[in-house]
Amino acid sequence: MLAGRLKDNLYVDCNDEGVHYVEAKANCKLSEFLEDPIPGELNRFLPFELDEINELPAAVQVTFFNCGGLVIGVLMSHRIIDALSFILFLNSWAAIARGHGNVVTPPMDSATLFRPQELSGLNMNIGITKDNIVTKRFVFDASAIVSIREKYSSDDKSIEYPRPIRVEALSAFIRSRFMASTQSKPDPNKIYKILHTLNLRTRTDPPLSFDYFSNISRFALSVPSRDTEEGFYGIIKPMREAIQKIDGDFVKMPQQACMNYLSKFTFKNLITFIDTKSGDGIEVWINLKAEDIAKFETDNELLAFVSPKNFVLG
Repeated sequence: MLAGRLKDNLYVDCNDEGVHYVEAKANCKLSEFLEDPIPGELNRFLPFELDEINELPAAVQVTFFNCGGLVIGVLMSHRIIDALSFILFLNSWAAIARGHGNVVTPPMDSATLFRPQELSGLNMNIGITKDNIVTKRFVFDASAIVSIREKYSSDDKSIEYPRPIRVEALSAFIRSRFMASTQSKPDPNKIYKILHTLNLRTRTDPPLSFDYFSNISRFALSVPSRDTEEGFYGIIKPMREAIQKIDGDFVKMPQQACMNYLSKFTFKNLITFIDTKSGDGIEVWINLKAEDIAKFETDNELLAFVSPKNFVLG
């Protein structure tokens, strides 16, 4: 699949043209990037801009450093691959390189379970922007996350889980600081939405194996309440209810049983959560317009929770 070419946003022509591969040279040490990675600089390790991979299912760039180290930068098209499949591919590649015999052979028949989405009239560039998007990295340590979870907890004993999980709490906090820092007050004529990308493998009945290779994901959309303060009921509860709706019954509905096609990652207002190396903190990578990030990264309440050592301004 990865050695072919995408055709008309509908299928892969398995013509064995091969994965696009290039090599590059960096006149510095790898350690300079590993200590505190700057998102904008990391793009230099990729063979294309994120929105220019086009018909290629995958592309690889190997960058060699003066110290003898190297970086392998991999781009894959979100039209056919989600994050779980991307990780599966990298783990399998690494296992083969190490000579491990137990390499996963992923099922490739997901199109028989989820029909390819009809793309006639569908705007593939929804959410994509050519504006000046800047990516920033903010690190929240364990103690900061505990405080943010308490901030968005509810005292209502009738709620099954009154204390939000880490992702719920951080989503609410980042959203509130974005709104506070980038505008004086919400526009009453505008609907503000939160999208979470969900893995459908765990939500089918019965669940699918994590080894299924494709883009088997779905958006859960929530609209924060205008009438409730941005606490548990205003943002956590609508977010949680939207996610809970994507269940086995939802997936079985004909109009829902299709694969999501996301072509690129040059989205504005995109937030990605990554566990820190220690495992108890979270790195938050945020895509914002340059003028918005300039306001966001100076928000005093945000800075009170961000780890000073790992706060990245580049």
